[in-house]
Amino acid sequence: MKPLLVLGSSNIDHIAQMAAFPQAGETLHGERYHRAYGGKGANQAVAAAKSGAPTHFISAFGDDSAGGELRAHLESLHIDCGGSKTVADSTGMAMIWLNRAGENSIVVIAGANAALDAAHVEREQARIAAAGLLLLQLETPLEGVIRAAAIARAHGVRTILNPAPAAALPPELLANLDLITPNETEAERLTGIAVQDENSAARAAANLHAQGVPTVLITLGSRGVYASVDGHGTLYPAYRVQPVDTTAAGDTFNGALAAALLRGEPLARAIAWGQAAAALSVQTLGAQPSIPDAAATTAFLQDHS
Repeated sequence: MKPLLVLGSSNIDHIAQMAAFPQAGETLHGERYHRAYGGKGANQAVAAAKSGAPTHFISAFGDDSAGGELRAHLESLHIDCGGSKTVADSTGMAMIWLNRAGENSIVVIAGANAALDAAHVEREQARIAAAGLLLLQLETPLEGVIRAAAIARAHGVRTILNPAPAAALPPELLANLDLITPNETEAERLTGIAVQDENSAARAAANLHAQGVPTVLITLGSRGVYASVDGHGTLYPAYRVQPVDTTAAGDTFNGALAAALLRGEPLARAIAWGQAAAALSVQTLGAQPSIPDAAATTAFLQDHS
């Protein structure tokens, strides 16, 4: 099996738990602090690897102790980081507020992630060409994402973009995608259509098809996933669970989905696999610590069939 290649960010997450988010100018006592590994790219690579995919990762780590620690952690999960680089900067970080409802508010500081530019992507062209599937996000410079998608298209490599954080995207990037996975906010940013229900999701998907993306999956949180393939749409309801921490739920879905598609699962089964992994992830605190392995996801699907 050709590997899944993930290109994206690596962060150290600093998480503060509290009863409710503070108002402007308000000081609150937090309930708990902990530190964890994160970053959209790294989270999705971990989710894919834990779902059984041979996973390669292109990222940029800082030359601080956190960068070496994070890279060693990923490699301990059998993720090939040979295409990544270490730069003279601090490793990326995210500061996460988490309330008792499991909702989060996040500030990301790019640090070394800002060095994952088009020049570095160009140097790793052979890795992209050899991949079975390329998975991208938007926490690293857009120029590098655009170049990676173009290289993948030139070599016939299928490409998935999780367009997070929300951003306007150029036509040349959208035209080189096979699949895009926005949430409601990201879909609205890309299409100008407020996604509030299945009908508005269908209109947003049609807009993205018109921009050149053949397969659109709009994640709707607790309502599920609206999937549209060349204009034929289906709503896949979410599994009902009690969330503890929704951090990295979307990343878990994307990484697990990509792993299932890499091994040849049809789209409906790949979506179910991604939804099951995400449902498990929200029941545990933290980003990467919450990502389930293939055995746990399989058991969840058997219990909820």
